[in-house]
Amino acid sequence: MLFLAELAMAKEDELLRDVPVVVSVSRLPQPLEDAPGAVTVMDRRMIRMSGARDVADLLRFVPGFSVSNSFESNAPQGSYHIKLADNNYNLQVLVDGRAVYSPVFSGGAGPGLQAVSLEDIERIEVHRGSNSASYGARAFLGTVHIITRHSTSTLGQTVQVGAGDRSIQDGLASLGWGDERATYRLTADQRADQNLQGASGPVRVSRLNFRGDIQLGAGDQLELRAGQSWVSAGAGFSDQVGNAPRTRGLDQTFAQLDYKHVLSARRDLAVQASRTQERVTDQFAYLDAASPYNGISIDFGAQGTTDHISAQHNWQPWDELRWVMGAELRRETMVSRPWFDSDATFTNDFSRWFTHVEWRFAPKWLLNAGGMLERSTLGGETVAPRAMINWQWAQGHTLRWGVAVANRPPSFIEKYAQVVYRKSGVANYVAYSPSGNLSNEQMLSRELGYLIQWPERKFEADLRVFDERMTNPITRLDNNPAGGQPGYYANVQSITGNGLTYSAINFTGAEYQLKWQPWRDATLRLNQSLFKSTEVPGGDDVDTKVFNKYRGKGGLMFMQSFAAGLDFSLMYSEAEAAQYPGSSALKPAMSRTDLRLAKSFKLAQQKHELAFTVHNMGPAYTDFLPSQYFQQQAFLTYRIED
Repeated sequence: MLFLAELAMAKEDELLRDVPVVVSVSRLPQPLEDAPGAVTVMDRRMIRMSGARDVADLLRFVPGFSVSNSFESNAPQGSYHIKLADNNYNLQVLVDGRAVYSPVFSGGAGPGLQAVSLEDIERIEVHRGSNSASYGARAFLGTVHIITRHSTSTLGQTVQVGAGDRSIQDGLASLGWGDERATYRLTADQRADQNLQGASGPVRVSRLNFRGDIQLGAGDQLELRAGQSWVSAGAGFSDQVGNAPRTRGLDQTFAQLDYKHVLSARRDLAVQASRTQERVTDQFAYLDAASPYNGISIDFGAQGTTDHISAQHNWQPWDELRWVMGAELRRETMVSRPWFDSDATFTNDFSRWFTHVEWRFAPKWLLNAGGMLERSTLGGETVAPRAMINWQWAQGHTLRWGVAVANRPPSFIEKYAQVVYRKSGVANYVAYSPSGNLSNEQMLSRELGYLIQWPERKFEADLRVFDERMTNPITRLDNNPAGGQPGYYANVQSITGNGLTYSAINFTGAEYQLKWQPWRDATLRLNQSLFKSTEVPGGDDVDTKVFNKYRGKGGLMFMQSFAAGLDFSLMYSEAEAAQYPGSSALKPAMSRTDLRLAKSFKLAQQKHELAFTVHNMGPAYTDFLPSQYFQQQAFLTYRIED
């Protein structure tokens, strides 16, 4: 077992060094100063000391992100720059390179953020900015890449339990085994609680995940992953017609294979294949005694499948130039009589060709350039180029400037939704119908960045100034029951507010993040964003106070490790007023302060940790909807590791 211990330590050192190498921006491993964009890296220490219970909650510490902890929007989620919605489909979420957005939820990222336990995560890389050049349609505003721990670093057994306010009942059991040729990990976990105050019922997320890392030879490696997750959560409200309280279920199953082959010292090949299946159950009765539709059964159940295979070739022809190129075939299907009034299988086929060149054309100058050619059934043919120049004008100082184009085709629901409510088998009410032609959403993103890295002072800061212009935004126009007019999805051609008319949605502003180690075993992380948006606020009225002002978000995290295994962390986050999802109502400003205290010790040759965490030490604040509140909650966590 000595070999495995040394290999695990080497992996930890490689992944957690002070200046991390990121892999989620250009598909090439790059130090931060060479990456074509702003990246937030959350390492394993930060994840554990944050006290968060899922990935969505961690996104509070990423500049520019809005976060919801509600399962009313299918699952907790995060949104970059654009406001939260039922399905935030403008982010690409990856787990070990596999896209986990949900075709059933219009490409929503919420379910994918629940794919793995926090205990299995090595780090999370968040690229802030359009990244369709590397990952295609869903990387419209950014990319969240969840990278799990190598199985050599999780040998042995781990057991963790948690309990506290609002009936928090969390648990985890993980087993790792293997030898110098292959190592494996199996993790089963759950998180459960009473959901937010004002939610219609409790929530339970259960997961089973497997990973195997097999060394086939000196230059050949095989990685196997498989898993299943079950989400059961209360949704709906007793005082909302057409949205009765019920329990919504989401089941997801996946299998993934990665093969990596070293061709030479300067060339390697990677192949990935995966299949993901999901099933949604969501049925309830339309209850309104005064309505002729009373008693109609409403069902938003659906099934979806995603198959994909990709190949990527990395090549370094000479020291100053690196080049990646590859292709992907992807098929997404959805079956849902409730959503389409048909038993037909709707299919969206993608074919993608991507390339990226990193060229150091002068000692202090680096060019990143590339793009993706994408063809899809729903979106036709699109091109998403990107170019960025990094100027390392002094040691530890990097200026970057670049431009990127992104495209997003409509989803199945946006394109084909035909929702018909029936009573006694007879069509009684058409809630949604297809609008006809829908154009792709498009994004032109320009940014100026400044990265400071002072390793000797344990200090790092990254500033991003951006101008993002979104055209042809797709918006849901709700039905009008009184007039018999069904709802539909359409491209918004103009937005009017405060006497002005906009033909596109613009996001302009600046954001920064900094990381500083002021003394030994202490880390301070700070982020803030200030931006102005002409985004469609929803509803019939436009709140011009929010529509035309700069809005701010920010977060702070302080971590301190003491002697004798004591850890202390304090977290703070805030956001100015904004609209609620799908409404013109103003959501009040919020602030939240969290605290975590932990004690680690050894007992019978095992590592033990007891942690006490308090979420939101201040007053309750509204979350996804005005009736949902995130209250103060405290809980204990106990962990045993071989």
